[in-house]
Amino acid sequence: MARGGNQSILNDLRGAIGKQIVVKQYAYGTVVSAYPYMRKLKPTALQQYRQGAFADAVAYAQSIVRNPALKKAYAAKLDKGQRVYNAAIKEYLEKQKQKGK
Repeated sequence: MARGGNQSILNDLRGAIGKQIVVKQYAYGTVVSAYPYMRKLKPTALQQYRQGAFADAVAYAQSIVRNPALKKAYAAKLDKGQRVYNAAIKEYLEKQKQKGK
């Protein structure tokens, strides 16, 4: 892992480069590290459940955004600066959390 200060040439760069290295930005500077190898890791049952719940939330949010009438009605109840897509995901996940209690 290499670190660069605030004046690094990679200062504005973020993300993976060719699945070889990853460039990360932190408050103290830029960090370059090896690309993580995740193939051998298997998600736990709880992780699989939550990934499925999030996929359902995304599908729910997309259905609202794709329907202009629903999107407009949903946007009317949001504060300025909030996005329908993000609010719909949050709402769906909170409803699922309440069902689980």
